[in-house]
Amino acid sequence: MRATLRWAHSDLRTHRGEALFLVLATAGIVVSLLLATALFGYATNPWQRVFTQARGAHVWIHTDPSAQVRKLAELDGVESVAGPYPTASATLAARGTRASVELRGTPERPVVGRPLITSGHWLDPATPDGVVLESRLARALLAEPGDPLTLPGTTRKLTVLGIADSAEPRYRAGEQPGLVWALPSAVGAPGGQVIGLRLTDPADTDYVVQRAVTLLGAGAIGEVSTWQQARAEAQGDNRLLGQVLGLFGLGALVAAGLAVHGAIATRIRGHLRDISVLKAIGFTPGQVVRVFLLQHTAYALLGAVAAAAFTQAVGSRIPGRLGDAVGVWQGLPGHTVALFAVPVCAVLFIGATTGLAAWRAGRVPPVPVPRPALSPGGRLSGVTRRALGLRLPPGLVLGCHTVVTRRLRSLSTVARLALPLLLIVVAMSAWTTMDRFHSRPEQVGLPTALTVHADAGLSTRDVRALLERDPQVAAAYPGVEVAALVPGQTATIALRGLGTRQEPYPYALAEGRLARDRDEAVAGQGLLDLLDVRVGDWVRMTVGDQPQILHIVGRSIEPENAGRVISTSLDTLRENDPRLTPGLYQLRLRPGADPHAVAGRLATAGHGHLDVHTVTNPADGLSPLRGVVVGLIAVLALIGLIELLTAIGATVREGERDLLALKAIGLSPRQITTVTVTATGCTALAAVLAGMALGLPLAHWLIDAQGRSSGIGPGIAQGPSPALLVLFGAAAVLGAAALAALPAARAARRRLADTLSAVT
Repeated sequence: MRATLRWAHSDLRTHRGEALFLVLATAGIVVSLLLATALFGYATNPWQRVFTQARGAHVWIHTDPSAQVRKLAELDGVESVAGPYPTASATLAARGTRASVELRGTPERPVVGRPLITSGHWLDPATPDGVVLESRLARALLAEPGDPLTLPGTTRKLTVLGIADSAEPRYRAGEQPGLVWALPSAVGAPGGQVIGLRLTDPADTDYVVQRAVTLLGAGAIGEVSTWQQARAEAQGDNRLLGQVLGLFGLGALVAAGLAVHGAIATRIRGHLRDISVLKAIGFTPGQVVRVFLLQHTAYALLGAVAAAAFTQAVGSRIPGRLGDAVGVWQGLPGHTVALFAVPVCAVLFIGATTGLAAWRAGRVPPVPVPRPALSPGGRLSGVTRRALGLRLPPGLVLGCHTVVTRRLRSLSTVARLALPLLLIVVAMSAWTTMDRFHSRPEQVGLPTALTVHADAGLSTRDVRALLERDPQVAAAYPGVEVAALVPGQTATIALRGLGTRQEPYPYALAEGRLARDRDEAVAGQGLLDLLDVRVGDWVRMTVGDQPQILHIVGRSIEPENAGRVISTSLDTLRENDPRLTPGLYQLRLRPGADPHAVAGRLATAGHGHLDVHTVTNPADGLSPLRGVVVGLIAVLALIGLIELLTAIGATVREGERDLLALKAIGLSPRQITTVTVTATGCTALAAVLAGMALGLPLAHWLIDAQGRSSGIGPGIAQGPSPALLVLFGAAAVLGAAALAALPAARAARRRLADTLSAVT
């Protein structure tokens, strides 16, 4: 054992840089996997915790005030109900911020769907105008318990008594109204009512919704929301961040395992004589295997322990969502198990790949086998001889010849080096796709920058004139959005009428064409998947008690409402219901205009009659992903550097036998150095080309698959620009050549005695 440790210590002193790189790479991989685990836990557990503690309702149904919703409690599969509660739509303002809300008259604290108070207290009859705000709405309004709220256009004021978490769909500016609990007396004239159904079996959600719609009648239904929709919205971008980290972490782990395997295999080939001597003096094959196995497992263990300690101590202090996720994850029951299991699995994987390579060392015979005088394929090929005859630089020609003649070894090196480069190309594609959402939002379903809602105090003509009067507004598209029941009456979707046939709304299409004629529409991927239809099909839906039949002629990129949106022109909806008037306006601004400044001017000019919001960009929630991508590229570059150093060392060692022949034919040390540098550059170039050829389609497939799963749909992926790819490839090849120059120059100037010893 003492001899084993001494040999391992000597080997560590010889390969300090390689050991350091392996430790750092392992640490980066384990940190990525732990952060991915934290984000998955953060995405799922908070909503599940709120839903469980609040005894959340699986289905919330909004109806008109006259619907006999109490009969729903008698449906099969309904365990208990919340409500019914009277509701009214309103707009609240605080500190200059406005938000659309749903006032819900709640006489007492619910048993089902119970709000979880996080600040302040529940409603008090002694304060009839007191309200409790849903937590996200409170953050949007910058409201705290005790703050006053105003209802624009009236003299009425409300007082915030408390802030609560809820498992229902949360507030999203311009998309989902915020939830406000109030006493029934504070609701005023209710415009509808809502009831929550808690089911005995959540899997029966669609069936119960269908039965409820049949019982009440489609004309009485305003909107239906389910627990699956609320959960998906709550998980949001956190789950995507976790998927990205997990994918790249696992890919980097595989790349690191292959790099370790290649490093050990190369060192075994370069130290066959030393291993034979160890066996000759009494080392058993098992001891030789254990030397390599324990040595590299120790490197991996050191990196894994450092990563776990770093994540535990510093993870919660990372700015932004990653820090929040780690902080929540550390309080979850499975945190300790994950903190132990992830590093252990990473170390075991690296140990397994190490064991496969070390097993070859155990098979080395104690008596060295004489090396052949001429390596297989060592003769110059016809192409090489003709190239030398053309007086091309011999260093370049012989370097390419070296790579070609050692096909199997070169291919394995290219494959190991191409994997981290492939993942870097995927990471770069993710970065450029996020940039596309900000630099060219009109291509990803965000042609407008502002959404405006007007109250009854202004006529349609006055609103249009006020909006178009602003010099920074390029176009104002009138529209309306209503909830529609899908065929089968199991869910509601968003039916939009935007623009007119004279001024069509500029949808971003990924398939098909724009809606131009009567009854034509475009739909999001989420709606196509929900209804199991495709472009070219006709769909029937119900708005109130009126059927609406539309022909889907295109698939639009829809970042909102999980893609469950079907859009047509306002004229088409008016043909079915002439009483429809625009309820919202989508504003396209001129290039360079500041949306926030324009929103402020319009709100001021509207004198309280306009509710103006900036359109939410999905990429805004992915800002932490940029730092993640940079960190992942650094880890992958480190792994690639390890593999590159291994390949350079192998090329230098295997070229030692050719030094005498190269010097004998008159090559100078500089030309001999060029042979090794060229061989390394050709290997790196092949790896770069392979990484790009496989990485670009893989990145498009992964990004489009994520877009499909989120409802946005495929067609959002954006690869790096050709200039960036050329720069990346050139940096990789030139960097590889530069790294190979120094060891190659040293080998070319070795003494004759050293060269002879390498040959024998």
